[in-house]
Amino acid sequence: SLLLPILSVLCCHQRLLPPAVETSGRPSMEGGRQGGGGARRAASAPSSSASSATAVEWLPLQRHPVFDGNRGATVETDTTIAENGVGSRNLAAWDAASSRLFVWDLEGRRLHRLSVRFGDPDGPAPAEAACPWETLLPGSQINFLVHHVSLNREGSSVLLVCSGGLCVMHIYDRISSYENTTVCRTVSVGAQTYLVQNNILRILQASWHPYSSTHFGVLSSDSVFRIYDLSSDLERPEQEYFLQPVEPGSCQNAASVCPVTFSFGGEHLWDRFTVFILFSDGTVYILCPVVPFGSVFTLPSIKEIYEDAIEFGLKSSNSKAVSNCRLAVDWLEATFTELTDQGNERINLPVLRAHSYAPIDASLSLQGPLRRVYHNEEVEDLEMWGADCEGRAVAFLYDSIGKDSVLVIVWSSGQLQVHALADEVQPLWNVGSSPRLRMNSQGHVIGVSMICESNPQESPNKRFVQGTISNNMTDTVWLGNPPPLLRLAVVDLALPKVALNHPWSLFSDPLVSERIYCLHGGGIDLIILHSLPFSNLPSGIDELARAPSVHNILSTCHGETCSPLLSGFVGIADSYGDSWVIVVTSSYECILLDMKGWKDMLPHFVDVNAKASGPEDVVIRDIISKDILNGPKVVIIPDSTSLRSLSPDSIEGRSTLHHYLKLFHENYVEYAHKVYVELKQHGDHLKAILDEQQSRLQEINGLLCKCEDREPKLKDQINHAVEVYRLLDQRLQSFKNLPGANRKPLSKAEREFRVQLERFRNVELGALHSSIEALNVRLRRCLHNSPGGTTTTQRHIKGRMNHALDARISQLKSTVEKLSHVNDESVNKIKLIGQSIGSEENNN
Repeated sequence: SLLLPILSVLCCHQRLLPPAVETSGRPSMEGGRQGGGGARRAASAPSSSASSATAVEWLPLQRHPVFDGNRGATVETDTTIAENGVGSRNLAAWDAASSRLFVWDLEGRRLHRLSVRFGDPDGPAPAEAACPWETLLPGSQINFLVHHVSLNREGSSVLLVCSGGLCVMHIYDRISSYENTTVCRTVSVGAQTYLVQNNILRILQASWHPYSSTHFGVLSSDSVFRIYDLSSDLERPEQEYFLQPVEPGSCQNAASVCPVTFSFGGEHLWDRFTVFILFSDGTVYILCPVVPFGSVFTLPSIKEIYEDAIEFGLKSSNSKAVSNCRLAVDWLEATFTELTDQGNERINLPVLRAHSYAPIDASLSLQGPLRRVYHNEEVEDLEMWGADCEGRAVAFLYDSIGKDSVLVIVWSSGQLQVHALADEVQPLWNVGSSPRLRMNSQGHVIGVSMICESNPQESPNKRFVQGTISNNMTDTVWLGNPPPLLRLAVVDLALPKVALNHPWSLFSDPLVSERIYCLHGGGIDLIILHSLPFSNLPSGIDELARAPSVHNILSTCHGETCSPLLSGFVGIADSYGDSWVIVVTSSYECILLDMKGWKDMLPHFVDVNAKASGPEDVVIRDIISKDILNGPKVVIIPDSTSLRSLSPDSIEGRSTLHHYLKLFHENYVEYAHKVYVELKQHGDHLKAILDEQQSRLQEINGLLCKCEDREPKLKDQINHAVEVYRLLDQRLQSFKNLPGANRKPLSKAEREFRVQLERFRNVELGALHSSIEALNVRLRRCLHNSPGGTTTTQRHIKGRMNHALDARISQLKSTVEKLSHVNDESVNKIKLIGQSIGSEENNN
């Protein structure tokens, strides 16, 4: 109890210091964890002894020696080659806990670690980096070209990914160190699977698991999702899921069996145990539950799921719902054993560790494809899934925003589909499909491998009504139906064709989850979601006001070229609640974007029923009162002959004269006095009005002078435009005289046939080649097993499995031959169709 005040004072003192530049040891917790990121400048300067010992110099981030634009020629050539077959690319990573920026050097094949601090956004250098910086070299030689780097949640390990290999660099497991250069232990993961000679297996995506510092998932082109554990085995995956979205022999679309990318779920009920997988045709499948062995979760989140399953699943009147829920409850109790220990003190722990468990008689179901629902009564078929977008799906993002789970799909045509889960994700197993388990000597599960098949079910039509799903008054909880997707919007970025041939990436803002960044060959676009189905309930606003807004925050397209390409991107939240974007180009230039201007952007709603404010609503102050403007009252003298007969010296005459003098004094002298007072009071006001009008007159005179100066230029531009119009008209007339000008446009059937051919050429052929490659990889594994990969169980049953293995090999060979034959026939048909179309065009 006596140490707590001292520790609190020390922690507060450390938060005020800038991040230290370390050369060894664990990272310091300086730099402030508040706000999830960057450190601010210290209020006081460092001591002279510290400055002389470290000699740290803070430079503007954009002018740091790491970001040298002179290296772009060689690096850009390499990256162009590496982009073939690469889905996403990012050579930068951010450690929010220590306020450090990691940048991978393609040319030197090394990792730079920069300490960054943030200051006044309006100052000359809003972000500064320390110099000298630390350079991390891999302990083993990396023979592949890295296209993606990522940090685990502790910032202790860096995952280096290429299309044909995986490496992990342990930052604090250091082999040697000299000055600011450190050699770190680097291990290769899955070398027997991905780094085999002449291996055509491609890594589509690799990502750290959000609830573990030693586990990461890998999706490869053979439609297998693997989870590796760095603390146990680097060669064999801890979990292996063979994805089978369609039944064998029933595939009519090759793109529907080719995965593209995946994403782990967020902090929402069963989403934290879910893996979302995107396929090339735009369909989305989910695996649930998937949990790394030994990962850590908070106790309240697990108890919420557990109690919800017992309340709404086990007590249901539907036997199917009870059966599905029983499997989920058994899985929770076996994975988190503390849930059943109600009398144990461990139930009071803030976190729970997942134990290794897998049912022996059931495999996970590949739930999907996720169907779509619409607002109100609109319902559309599953066949129209990608009808509103062209090309193939290339990128994917899962974003947890408030009560909503948002899914964003990017298509190769430059269009984005924004969906939200309209129901909760629930676990589902295929009972009767036993997985393959690996056990240790103590009888604990250390590895699991299973085939995940999809069970398409005819779900009734559903519609979305004010944050709930209406399903003909039928409760669908725990019936095994995958959650539908509610389409929010389709965003067309309207990019030029030259920008569509580069990798795509999606990122969420670290502060405002409604802001989504889309990286492409043309720069960066910001998509802002203004309304969500569950977080923002309907308030009577027109649906048009709910459309997301798109803003281009960085453009790299200049005419028909896109340069420089973006190779690194990080989103940063500093301790003052500001959001920053750091971009690294392919020529190693740094671009710093301040997102403070987009912080309070809200949708603008227009009330069409409100009356427009006009001039009559403006209150005009009276300069002079109306009584004065009307003038004095006129004294009417009666035309009477009696007045002429009166003598001025008489009493009656003097009385009458005095009466009329009084009237004149009241009407004219007092009126003159009122005018004097009124003018004296409004003199200053009139002077201000005159001065304002004089200044406006001077401004107008200046504008007129500018217009007079620009008049000759405008006349020249008009004459030039007229001349260009005349030349274009002449060219148009010459084009009309060409022989193909009278050719009739394609009919609707011909246009549909051409679209079908283009889709078959751009999507189906690539998917077919990927399927053939995956079959070749599996065939090579069967024919050329590694010497160390044979287990004891396989050696015991080798004699009994020879016939089955031979039959499987022959079946695979015949399948590959059939696919090759079909591929050759398809290519020949496409060539014939192209020749016939070309001949018809020439004849016309």
